[in-house]
Amino acid sequence: MLAVGLCTVDLVQRVGVLPVPGQKVQSDSVELVAGGPAANAAITVAALGGRVRLVTVLGAHPLADLARRDLEHYGVEVVDVQPDRAAPPTVSAVSVRIGDGERTVVSHNAAGTTAAAAIDLSDVDTVLLDGHHPALALAAARADVPVILDAGSRKDVFDELLPMVDVCACSSAFRDPVDCPVVTRTNGPGPVHWSVGAESGEVPVPPVVAKDTSGAGDVWHGALAYAVSRLGRVPDAADLPDLIRYANRVAGQRVQHEGASWRDGLR
Repeated sequence: MLAVGLCTVDLVQRVGVLPVPGQKVQSDSVELVAGGPAANAAITVAALGGRVRLVTVLGAHPLADLARRDLEHYGVEVVDVQPDRAAPPTVSAVSVRIGDGERTVVSHNAAGTTAAAAIDLSDVDTVLLDGHHPALALAAARADVPVILDAGSRKDVFDELLPMVDVCACSSAFRDPVDCPVVTRTNGPGPVHWSVGAESGEVPVPPVVAKDTSGAGDVWHGALAYAVSRLGRVPDAADLPDLIRYANRVAGQRVQHEGASWRDGLR
């Protein structure tokens, strides 16, 4: 499988209360790990037993080495299209509230980063895109295999990218109309809605006690992509509910773990 998009370095702090403007809060714990939609999805695929390659931008900064080592530790093959980049990779500041796992995230994402490169699609069975590096996303979307788009939030490239996509996996925050062969829409703990052509339905999300919700959507997308890769084709209306149930179960496991321990919890 191929994942294309953002890799960040996440500074994750667990706190008793999420800070408000002007407030200082002492955290109970600190983690520094690789993150970002495409990277978290790739780690999920690898943790579930899949073979996955991540095409992203990291560079030569020491923080990039941290992210690269973290990804490779979990079995993700990393293709860095700008290996000589001197600037640090994107850093996301994440605060997770102890008790219910609610979180806040501040990230620069890929703003100001221009990345374009040829992408080897010869041995790929499924593609997952997050749209954070537009030129890379458009190059990968030309693959003659199922192409899945993580539509967690709207990006300018979506106007050009959506007609190339087979499965658009939307979050509840993505409100634009979507005309793709397969559409899913997650809604936190609420049911996942889906449509395949004129057929549609919803799949309930099993209730769990959440300890950490950060990256849950990324994990859901990774699990869905892994399920599609095992199916070997674009899912139809008969396939999709079971694939969604699988992704729901995997994301449910993620939120029951604190911090990066979810990665080992999927094995």
